[in-house]
Amino acid sequence: MTASAQLLQRQKAAVAGGIATRAIFAQSAKNAELWDVDGKRYIDLAAGIAVNNTGHRHPKVMQAVLAQTERFTHTCFNVAPFEDYIRLAERLNALVPTGAENRTMLVTTGAEAVENAVKIARAATKRPGVIAFSGAFHGRTMLGMALTGKVQPYKKSFGPFPSDIFHAAFPNAYTGPSVEEAIASLERLFASDIDPERVAAFLIEPVQGEGGFNVASRDFLVKLREIADRHRILLIVDEIQTGMARTGRMLAIEHSGVRPDLVTMAKGLAGGFPLSAVTGRAELVDTVHAGGLGGTFAGNPLAVAAANAVLDVLEEEQLCARATVIGDKITERLRTIAARQGNERIGDVRGLGAMVAFELVEDRASKAAAPQLTNAVIAEAEKRGVIVLPCGTRANVVRLLPPLTIEDDTLTEALDLLEAAIEAALSQP
Repeated sequence: MTASAQLLQRQKAAVAGGIATRAIFAQSAKNAELWDVDGKRYIDLAAGIAVNNTGHRHPKVMQAVLAQTERFTHTCFNVAPFEDYIRLAERLNALVPTGAENRTMLVTTGAEAVENAVKIARAATKRPGVIAFSGAFHGRTMLGMALTGKVQPYKKSFGPFPSDIFHAAFPNAYTGPSVEEAIASLERLFASDIDPERVAAFLIEPVQGEGGFNVASRDFLVKLREIADRHRILLIVDEIQTGMARTGRMLAIEHSGVRPDLVTMAKGLAGGFPLSAVTGRAELVDTVHAGGLGGTFAGNPLAVAAANAVLDVLEEEQLCARATVIGDKITERLRTIAARQGNERIGDVRGLGAMVAFELVEDRASKAAAPQLTNAVIAEAEKRGVIVLPCGTRANVVRLLPPLTIEDDTLTEALDLLEAAIEAALSQP
């Protein structure tokens, strides 16, 4: 029995069955490569779900964390604050484009960041309602699930959820709805479900992650900002998966020129260490009373040290520009594969920067989802040593999130292997 098979047996006997995993048991990793306990090498095009934007164990990140371990590992910022937290807050304040003076708070997970953004919005507006969007993913806490617009597997069996949460349609250029239809669905919410005067905030991902890498167009985001301003509703932008150079800008909202009121960040912020942030207009954030924000592990010193190093690496290695180069290379290859005769079940290729996906369908006319084919592509890729992930509300989208530090030769190798995997899956009866 292989070491992986033994660990799989132990996992089934010890770990909660509701935690879905792959049978890739990691032993070591470096940059865009990962080796399992049996010595098999994988090229990682998942990056821990957009966490390792600077690659596995970037030397500067590891050096910063090691240096911090020599000073202290935990104080609780509420008990004994420290300079690196303040420095990181200053840096995030400077990069988030609200157009105003900003304030930042640090927590640990993306879901925590979302929940605190909602808390701030409600405190600042004195309103209870929040409108999120179909296909959204905002976490697995009770409020996070309520805000999430995807039932399976995130919301099934776990209700009832917190109240005053509503969902409007997110525009989808491939299957619909259109921008106009999505805006109309929002107006219907105002007419039938919640008075806009009771809405504290809109919560939106500029590119949906779990929802299928659907990109919110500039036109849609501009119209959403206009509606928010008309009704004095805040705009919370969830940059948890899109942030930290992933889309070719430090934050994906920058592509639209739309100014958010509050931004949530996590995943790629700290290079593999658990850290998240809420950054927003000072006049909003500072409405919360002292003691209303924080947490025991919020802004852990090791994660803060990692995040400051990540911001250095993103700038020094010009990873925003690198994300665009990587994304263009991936998109060009996928569209070439899709254009080949016999590959008509690749219905769409889309994304922004190095956040690229392809959607698999039964045929291009009906656009009917092909989830079994999607699973087959992912399995064939894994056999060949490439890690990719599924997403989409119809479970028929394959997403690629390589580290932005991936070497050109490694990326080419990964795309060659992925192409072979796609061809093998498409040839199956």
